[in-house]
Amino acid sequence: MGNNIRSLRSYLMQRLLISLYLLWIVSTVVGYFATINYANQPYDLVLLQRANAVAEQLKLGSGHEQLDVIPILPDGSELGMPDRVLYTVTDSEGRKLAGNGNTLRPLSYRRDRPGPLFSNGEREGQKTRMVSLTFNSNGNILQLHVSETTQQRQALIRGILANIVIPQLLLTLIALAVVWYGLKQGLRPLDRLRNEVLNRRRDDLRQLDGSKAPAEVRPLIDAVNDLLERLKQVIAAQQRFVADAAHQLRTPFAGLKTQSELALRTDDPGRKQHALEHIHTSTEHGIRLVNQLLALARNEPGGQDTGNFSSLNLNQLAQECTVNWVQMALEKNIDLGYEGASSPITVQGDANSLMEMLNNLIDNAIRYTPVGGHITVGVKAAPEGAELSVEDNGPGIEPQHRERVFERFYRILGSGQSGSGLGLSIVAEVAKRHGAELTLDTGSNGRGTRITMRFPLKHSSDIEAY
Repeated sequence: MGNNIRSLRSYLMQRLLISLYLLWIVSTVVGYFATINYANQPYDLVLLQRANAVAEQLKLGSGHEQLDVIPILPDGSELGMPDRVLYTVTDSEGRKLAGNGNTLRPLSYRRDRPGPLFSNGEREGQKTRMVSLTFNSNGNILQLHVSETTQQRQALIRGILANIVIPQLLLTLIALAVVWYGLKQGLRPLDRLRNEVLNRRRDDLRQLDGSKAPAEVRPLIDAVNDLLERLKQVIAAQQRFVADAAHQLRTPFAGLKTQSELALRTDDPGRKQHALEHIHTSTEHGIRLVNQLLALARNEPGGQDTGNFSSLNLNQLAQECTVNWVQMALEKNIDLGYEGASSPITVQGDANSLMEMLNNLIDNAIRYTPVGGHITVGVKAAPEGAELSVEDNGPGIEPQHRERVFERFYRILGSGQSGSGLGLSIVAEVAKRHGAELTLDTGSNGRGTRITMRFPLKHSSDIEAY
């Protein structure tokens, strides 16, 4: 595959070169026609003076014309006068009456244009310039045509063009050199920036210094710096996640190793059974921790986007999830209830993530609600959107802990419950991913805990009655 990368310097030089070349061509063409116009003016004036001199010698228009007189005109033999001048006198029909030329034109060719009439022509392979005059002689119209070759005119035009085109070409070349040097100096900050990036270590995510960069490049540098900052945050989150996961997994695996070594060393069936029970408990704890870590990773920023969101019936989803925990609640003699809206509520979201979030909320509530307590899962429509809540009448969470309980691996000391401290972290990440507002308050009876997730109302169809 060919390399299609184009240098900015070469691209700008190519554009400027084409522009300057076209400008030089246009300037040359305009200069050529302007030169012809200005060169013709003095020569046309001399040619008209010669025609008037011939007319005066022939006494044209006097009524007493002397057509047999031969005027003395340049014949092109002189060194300083290389052009040959000829004249012709004709009547109104274009018949030749006198002269050493052969210009025969009827009066109609003037098209009623008065005064001297100049025209271009060619004679014997040479370009000519001619002026025509008319005279009234006793009611008859006589025409005088005086023409000359244009060698002097062409020499003057070439000289003028040489003095115009060559300096313009030199100025164009100088302009190209100045532009090239200017581009080189102007793009030097980009070269420095490129070298700075190339010479960095792979783990160096410091922001780029755009203070010396051109103003046009600073938005790009700002965008790159923003990308570097986000990348730094993602990498830091991944590193923190790996470190926390390794720290949390070490405990169950250490327990597995200790209990398995104990079971291998003893022949007592009772002690083996006890060790196997501990191994089973540690395995369950490890599996739960791994599942929670995976759930947390899936719902972190960058883990999944919102492209897989779909319309969900929040009523139905919450009810199905609540039913799955009824058996565990009964085993602890806890009243687990569900209060849904009178009509289905539709939200945009990821069903799996919302199920994980609700499972963690209900599991957390069952763990901390005492025997004989009650838990209520509720879904309702609110003016600002849909609202999902889980409320219990357990011991509640002190105000100083309410902000930190959503941090990873944070556990309140003295709670008497085992766990990894990831449940509410998963809830917080799911809420953030769905753009929902997450609040933690005291229960409605002044005790316990109420966690509410409010989904934003983006469209009028987000809450629908079926």
